[in-house]
Amino acid sequence: MPVSTWVEVDLDRFSANLRAVRALGGPDREAFLVVKADAYGHGAVEISEAARQEGVAALGVATLHEGIQLRRAGSTLPIVVLSPLLVGEMEEAVAHELDPTVPDLEVAATVSAIATAAGRAVRCHVEVDTGMGRTGVLANEAEEFLAKLVALPGMRLGSVYTHFPDADAEDLSFARGQVERFTALLARLETRGVRPARVHAANSAGAVNLPTSHLDWLRVGLLAYGYRPLRSDTPIDLEPVMSFKSHLVQVRTLPAGSTVSYGRTWTAPRAARVGVVAVGYGHGYSWLLSNRGQMLVRGRRVPIVGRVTMDLTMVDLETVPDAQVGDEVVMFGEQGGESLPLAEVARGSETLPYEIMCTIGKRVTKIYIRDGRPVKLTSLVGENEEWTRRVVEHYRARGDSGVAARHE
Repeated sequence: MPVSTWVEVDLDRFSANLRAVRALGGPDREAFLVVKADAYGHGAVEISEAARQEGVAALGVATLHEGIQLRRAGSTLPIVVLSPLLVGEMEEAVAHELDPTVPDLEVAATVSAIATAAGRAVRCHVEVDTGMGRTGVLANEAEEFLAKLVALPGMRLGSVYTHFPDADAEDLSFARGQVERFTALLARLETRGVRPARVHAANSAGAVNLPTSHLDWLRVGLLAYGYRPLRSDTPIDLEPVMSFKSHLVQVRTLPAGSTVSYGRTWTAPRAARVGVVAVGYGHGYSWLLSNRGQMLVRGRRVPIVGRVTMDLTMVDLETVPDAQVGDEVVMFGEQGGESLPLAEVARGSETLPYEIMCTIGKRVTKIYIRDGRPVKLTSLVGENEEWTRRVVEHYRARGDSGVAARHE
């Protein structure tokens, strides 16, 4: 194996998850895939291409450069910048055929001027704040705002949308009220002849909990990557797309009474066989898992001992006496019939699965899987065909303990 620490991104699982999302919405709904934050850490370029192959309608990013990255990689899908851009970013956004979300008339006038100068219409989007309280146009101002926006030269209204702050709550009354306010606004806009090409409200939580929010697009991120919201009223068959793995790089036997790692927070109660794993908070593995997290070695859970350090983490190998240098270690994912779910790791890190995925660092190699076999490897130093070949050989050699076994 040419790399010590990596994430596996299973593109077959990702495609199956997208198909499950589309089935949830029915034949009249399309999938809008959110690929901001490097597709939640999965790799925006590769995920966007896999999504195109599955027929998604559009991609959502949060920043100008996220959109430009996809255009430079050859993406031809509509790309919506969901967060407000600065006025100074608009010209470059239009040049790269990115669809801005327009939050006020000043920005709208800027986009209109750019469109007029370019001699072509610019597709834009408007978020209506029905209760998220973050960005967008207030619901009671949206009707007049949209009427003025569509009257500006060069403006083409691609979509009007809203967003839920708590569509995964036990009490969905606030979210249902948002849907009612949004659909009432759409009805008023219709009477004024303002007809956006698409309307959408359902994020991942709305998609599974609020059927009334299923409008033209299901705007999903979490579901596509294989995770359900905290509350999930509608059954949907999903599998996690990402797993996080490393290797044992040293195995040592420490005398009883030895202390481990910074701060000497763990003391060996006996002669202890301790494994050193090539992962730390510099890779995005949470320091909060110090002395309380677990990993998988040879299909068994082993406890973290001592503090997680920037580059290395130690585990107690008492329950895996035959473990040795080079063994695969799983931080979240599956191994030997055992599972260590991301949600459990997130709880131990006192955060959300979103953050765990998004904070995996640049030094971590990504290995993309199709039909149970590695098809691409990306790393801090780019792609490497020889490394990819060696990874393929590694997966083939490990036989039924590897990814391939999940597909056979």
